Amino acid sequence: MKFHSMQSKMFLYNILIIILIMIATSLSFYFTLSSSIKQEIGLKSLQIAKTTANRPDIISAFYTEDPSKILQPIAEQIRIETESEYVVIGDKNGIRYAHPVEEQIGQSMVGGDNDDALKRGLSYTSEATGSLGPAIRGKSPIFGYDGAIIGVVSVGYLKTDIFTMFLKYLDNIILIAIFGVLIGVICSILLSSHIKRELLNYEPIEIAELLKQQNVLIESVREAIIMINHKGIITVANSAAYKVLSIDEEKSIIDMPIQKVIPNSPMLEVLATGEKHLDRLMVIAGKKTVVNRIPIWNGNKIIGVVSSFRLQSEIDRLAMELSQVKKYTEALRAQTHEYNNFLYSISGLIQLQNYDEALELINSERAEQGSLIHFIAERLNDPFISGIIIGFFNRAKELKVKLILDEDSNLERLPKSLSKHLFVSILGNLITNAFEAVEELEEKNRVVRILISDNGKEIIIEVEDSGKGLDNKIKDLIFERRVSTKTSSKDRHGYGLLKVNENVKDLGGIIYTENGDLGGALFVVVIHKGE
Repeated sequence: MKFHSMQSKMFLYNILIIILIMIATSLSFYFTLSSSIKQEIGLKSLQIAKTTANRPDIISAFYTEDPSKILQPIAEQIRIETESEYVVIGDKNGIRYAHPVEEQIGQSMVGGDNDDALKRGLSYTSEATGSLGPAIRGKSPIFGYDGAIIGVVSVGYLKTDIFTMFLKYLDNIILIAIFGVLIGVICSILLSSHIKRELLNYEPIEIAELLKQQNVLIESVREAIIMINHKGIITVANSAAYKVLSIDEEKSIIDMPIQKVIPNSPMLEVLATGEKHLDRLMVIAGKKTVVNRIPIWNGNKIIGVVSSFRLQSEIDRLAMELSQVKKYTEALRAQTHEYNNFLYSISGLIQLQNYDEALELINSERAEQGSLIHFIAERLNDPFISGIIIGFFNRAKELKVKLILDEDSNLERLPKSLSKHLFVSILGNLITNAFEAVEELEEKNRVVRILISDNGKEIIIEVEDSGKGLDNKIKDLIFERRVSTKTSSKDRHGYGLLKVNENVKDLGGIIYTENGDLGGALFVVVIHKGE
């Protein structure tokens, strides 16, 4: 990149000076402080290791049947209180009894720097690479009641922490750099102020960079973007805009009046009034879009308008996907809620010393869960689908809905040709809709039945509820956009069954509705497994 103007050269010199000063200052501070920080960390880790090794509860733990059970929580408490990276306790053979990563307990300590502690009984600092990376470590032997070495304590701080501590002194470096370049910056500003005013306080290179950044930004967003100047002439249009307008990008619309490209566009209205238009619906090139129009101000003068728009269908799809995620989250939350209630009950019984009742509750819950899991797993051999169904059983329990998995259900593993994501989306939306259909009934009347059957050539899903059934007015329109089975306006979007219908079609299947034996709606999905 070439710099021709004096202003550019002066700024370049200033940048070079700042860089040189920052480098020199940083190196000076780093080498001075890093040595001091290393020494400080070493002494701190050694002191913690010595104190830990001499604790009576640490020593006594080595004489128990399971030292790790006692030492692990103590080591973790020390690590947290001292803000060290790790506190590791090992036996005389270097086998870990305590480690911040519990999976490494029982494995050999690494680093090769334990000999002086375990063989000579010395306390010292070392630099070695452990399981968590290069570190400064304090080592101290643990002596038993008979004076023999029975273990070792290793307290470590990662070397990366030195650089982190060094950053705390960065303010000092910045201040030195600022004073060093202050005169040059002032002179540069004074000499270039006139030119900067002529260019709206921008350097020519800055203007070029801003234009490049603007182009990259506009092309990177998924929304269609069109900008017009104060005359209503298009100055910017990204690729997404051409796509929505169904215009080939080779036929540029730049420098064309906005009214010729988008007839009756309200952008000229925004240009005249300065009023923002947010989330306005508009049909563009025969497509429903959601449009935003924002005026561009230069002081008190409007110099243009920027409009962003996106297809309504894309927004609908995102809304459906979010709704699906919410349903899965609710199923998992219900399972967690039930488990927490179970734990609270056990905790209360134990605190009341009703141990027999606590044991009986545990056995009862285990038997109930085991029976449910066995019943489901015996009929649904796909673990992914089984897990989803178990989650819905827990959700049903929370909603006080009787959920029934038909005894005739049978399902082998889903073939790879079938998308599990789409299959679960279909199943989840239908079950959730069934729950909502019975939520206003008396508790004893809330029933939902599920059948998942695999006859070898096709998979059949039946979801039936004991609700009020489908209104004959919408029965034929049930899978169309914005048609909902819900009787209340709350969360009434009409996306769930639309999404189910789309997913069924994507899997090459069909879906239809009938009046169920439970008195409510029955949804039947047939999906061909293919070859």
